[in-house]
Order: sequence, then C-alpha cells, then structure tokens
Amino acid sequence: MDTTLRTRVRAGDHEAFGDLFDAYARSVYNHAFRLTGDWASAEDVVSLTFLDAWRLRDRLDEEGGSLRPWLLGIATNVARNIRRAARRHSAAVARLPRDETVRDFAEEVAGRVDDAAQLALVRAALAKLRRAEREVLALCVWSGLDYAAAADALGVPVGTVRSRLSRARKKLAKHMEPPETRGQIRGDRTTAVRPLREGNR
Repeated sequence: MDTTLRTRVRAGDHEAFGDLFDAYARSVYNHAFRLTGDWASAEDVVSLTFLDAWRLRDRLDEEGGSLRPWLLGIATNVARNIRRAARRHSAAVARLPRDETVRDFAEEVAGRVDDAAQLALVRAALAKLRRAEREVLALCVWSGLDYAAAADALGVPVGTVRSRLSRARKKLAKHMEPPETRGQIRGDRTTAVRPLREGNR
C-alpha cells in the first residue's frame, strides 16, 4: 500500500495526500503532543507537517517502506520551529509593560489531564533532557520506530540514535521519582513514560 501511495504522493496526487493524512494524522498528532506538551501546538504541528510534506514531496525517495518515519521527521522539525517561535513570543511578552496582564493557560491545560500530578512529574523529567534526547525518545519509545527508521527521520546515524536513547532512558529513570521519595526503593519509575506504542504502519 505504501509503495503505491509513495508513488502517488511524489506525483502530486491530491487524493493520495488525503489518503496519507487519513493514515498518519493521528500518529503525527501524538508525536507532536509528546514533543510540545500542548494540544493546540500539536494541532499546529500536524497542519504544518502535511503542508511541508506537500511542498517536499519531490524529495521523497522513490523506493522505501512506510511513509510514517518521513512524516515524523518533518513533524520533529516543525515542532523545533514552533518552540523557537514560542521562545521569541515569550521574550516579547516579557518586555511588555508590567501593568499588562497575559492570560495563563497552564491550569486550563492541566485540567484536561486526569492525573495532573503525574503529568507534572513526567514533564519535569522530560524538561531535564536535551532536545535531541526528547526527540529520539518520542520517536523510538512512544512512536515505536526502530533505530534505523528514527535515524532516517532525524537525518543522523543509527549509532547516534542508540546513544541518545540510552542517555535519555538513564536520565528519566533518575528524575522520575518525586523529590520526597528519592533515595527510597520504588517500583518501576519509568512506567509513566511508556504509554502503549502506536503500531507501525
């Protein structure tokens, strides 16, 4: 299916792009949310990812398997750009006069999560990872790509993926304990960062 879809996408077939979106939009959205931690930003990443996919369709290799790694690689780059824009926006807001208030959406977002405390713990642990480590973790652990597919998506050697993932797992294991329980023996500390993998399509 993907070989035929790949050929049609490269040829600029609009119906093929509809099929591409139907097949992989959910996977791209999940990956984007794991990178951004924000529902609205994840939706923006999905839209921009498929726009970029259309723009970059002629660069798609003629031969290959699933188109999912290609799309997740594009989504990773889009998420980087959105983070840069958000940092610039935050810097601009910080320069506003002090009497102007800016709405804080943090509580609204947290309210949509059943276990806000656990989410905070996971996000705090993820924040301690380098960007490259978070990206590899999202691709290999949560999106279920193998090392080769993740390396292809990120444009780095397989060995780099392996080493980044190893460092990310060690750091998460260290930081996933709540501060008040560090030093005590606990169960599996990394359960919270191992949701069900999405199937490889």
